[in-house]
Amino acid sequence: MTTFTFDKLVIFGVGLIGGSLARALRERDGAARGGRIVGVGRSRASAQRARELGIVDDVAGLDDDAELSAALAGADLVLLAAPVAQTQSLLERIVPFLDAETIVTDAGSTKSDVVAAARSALGARIAQFVPGHPIAGRESSGVEAALPDLYVGRNVVLCPLPENRPDDVARIEAMWRATGALLSAMSHEQHDQVFASVSHLPHLLSFALVERILSAPDAALKFSFAAGGFRDFTRIAASSPEMWRDVCLANRDALVDELDGYTAVLARLRAAIVAGDGATLEAVFARSREARSEWQERGGRAPK
Repeated sequence: MTTFTFDKLVIFGVGLIGGSLARALRERDGAARGGRIVGVGRSRASAQRARELGIVDDVAGLDDDAELSAALAGADLVLLAAPVAQTQSLLERIVPFLDAETIVTDAGSTKSDVVAAARSALGARIAQFVPGHPIAGRESSGVEAALPDLYVGRNVVLCPLPENRPDDVARIEAMWRATGALLSAMSHEQHDQVFASVSHLPHLLSFALVERILSAPDAALKFSFAAGGFRDFTRIAASSPEMWRDVCLANRDALVDELDGYTAVLARLRAAIVAGDGATLEAVFARSREARSEWQERGGRAPK
């Protein structure tokens, strides 16, 4: 494994995603060798906590011009690990202080909106922005949840732009490989269609099931008997409400398409239940079980 080197990495949002990147680059033996890691948080307290834990070396305030300028001076890499709705405002905030050779990437769960925000904020400097998405969340959030091995064996998708320099894309790839991640590339349009299906819709459904039970008059009784099936299905409903609000709105067109398709499947199953059509139910269940088993046997990888 080639050691990844960097001089200064600035992370906006030192929570689970940003903090885990910092820890991976610092703590995975032989994977990376670098200089300073600077954390910038929405609140100074969150960034300070990252420094107390040894995850970053320095902190800077987003609203302090002098600190922000010093943080970005000489930075070879910047990661935006904040909710996707903040992408444009963050880029607009940092662009006056951004060196011409600094590569900026992000960790947002949607990409078409992020690309549009980057084009608006960076203009002629769009080549410096390499869109990315590490597929490695947890139900826990915040810097305390950061793990050095969060990305090991997990997918990271890059959505390079036509303007990106190949060497810059390769550098972002190398950064993520140093964390143990597996790299893939696709267009930002394809990314949003794929993840509306396999990520955004499941989160929406998980939140919806809990909401459905909460609205029932006997909600407390139902929760008292909830067990493994409920736990497994709703684990991701413990995720950040702010982040998933932004994801759902940012990817609304693709998500609505997936939601409509899912609703159609539910309607078919409802009709089969009403009709007492056990054969249809069993056929759907068997097909789904087989597909999931094959996916699990492949270790969550795509079929060859």
